[in-house]
Amino acid sequence: MNNSNQLLSTDNLYLRAPEPEDLELMYRMENDTTLWSVGNTLLPYSRYTLKKYIANTKNDIYSEHQARFIIELSSGERIGMIDIVDFNPHDSRAEVCIGILNEYRGCGAAGEALQLLCRYAFHFLGINQLYAYIPTDNKKSKNLFLKIGFSKTATLKAWKRYGEKFKDVAIFQLQKSDYLP
Repeated sequence: MNNSNQLLSTDNLYLRAPEPEDLELMYRMENDTTLWSVGNTLLPYSRYTLKKYIANTKNDIYSEHQARFIIELSSGERIGMIDIVDFNPHDSRAEVCIGILNEYRGCGAAGEALQLLCRYAFHFLGINQLYAYIPTDNKKSKNLFLKIGFSKTATLKAWKRYGEKFKDVAIFQLQKSDYLP
């Protein structure tokens, strides 16, 4: 772990750019169909596609409109990913997405990673607002974002399709002026 990078690290974990050795973690997470319902994935990703992504990313949020991070514990275990996506530099806002491997859920790492990402987005990138789309029946995700300081600001009716049914999705927002690290 790079302890000199206080912006993206705590004593317990840090956020870093994807490396080639993260291919299997990314493959596992992107192809976990239980996570597709909370994201926008409709088809599986191939290892080839993910390998090309890792190799070709510019790590430039202004040209790619996203920033992807691997969540790694200080012990070296890679436990998930957290992303800034749909970055809109003109309106200074971006969506936040987080995924933690099932076996690491409930240990507090998601909250720590989300805090780090908010601090980075607000204090380094100068983003004014972060938001997340969360299915209204996903209590764990709602509680995670509320704990960090996000507020539920709207509900989108019948927004996400789950088989033959449609479910509501809540929008959670956090503005830089309301962020208390």
